[in-house]
Amino acid sequence: MQSKLVKSLVYWLLLSPLMVVILFPFAVMFVTAVRPRDELFVFPPTWWFSEFRWENFAEMWVKTNFGQALFNSVYVSVLSTLLALVLSIPAAYALSRYRFPGKGAYRTFLLMTQMMSPIVLVLGLFRLMVALGMVNNLNSLVLTYAAFNMAFTIWMLQSYFNTIPRDLEEAAWIDGATHFASLRRIFLPLAVPAMAVTGIFSFINAWNEFVLALTMIRSSEDFTLPVQIYSQVAGRYQVEWHHVMAGTVLATVPVAIVFSWLQKYLIRGMALGAVK
Repeated sequence: MQSKLVKSLVYWLLLSPLMVVILFPFAVMFVTAVRPRDELFVFPPTWWFSEFRWENFAEMWVKTNFGQALFNSVYVSVLSTLLALVLSIPAAYALSRYRFPGKGAYRTFLLMTQMMSPIVLVLGLFRLMVALGMVNNLNSLVLTYAAFNMAFTIWMLQSYFNTIPRDLEEAAWIDGATHFASLRRIFLPLAVPAMAVTGIFSFINAWNEFVLALTMIRSSEDFTLPVQIYSQVAGRYQVEWHHVMAGTVLATVPVAIVFSWLQKYLIRGMALGAVK
């Protein structure tokens, strides 16, 4: 028991420098968010200040239209993640269970698309959305994010689907189940951890994306959170940094909630994939 305690202390000591490096930006962000405006630019800079200004969050919410931007980001991120998963599951299942001409080339194509940055295609995507009449429309971001996430979700799900024994489906077929019924009742419940892990990464990618949202959306009422926070800095004579940091703090909360909520599936999915 004592040796385990010593090992734990050693591990924490070894990890503490990394934790400081990771948490330091968040600490600066939070301290700036709750600091009085008059004490933002004191020199030399200090961690201490006269009072906690929780009112900064309420002021930021009203002045920056944060609530609408939060709704827009949730709308885009959730719908694009669901759409990517719905379209990727059949494709990943086909790659895992069937042989067909061009299968290897398709897998290579999926990998190649992951090496391409969205900014390379931003002009073509913008012209496409203009032709479809979807510029300044949140649904254009839903479709675009889902398309970019699909290659990743197909690859991840297909890799996990390979670990599910085919015997389980064959047993269901012998009992009279159709292919669709075995997929829905047996296969997909076993793949819940993989879908949760894939959904987390797809959600985070959509939540944090900036370039496409800045290009496609022109109206401030339809800004997502990254663009809304950017608009509080760009082109302004005077930047309210306490409002910017308060918005940034609140923008990290939904991602933290989603990650914490699905953490058990994340750990389970990674562990099962490693063991099998």
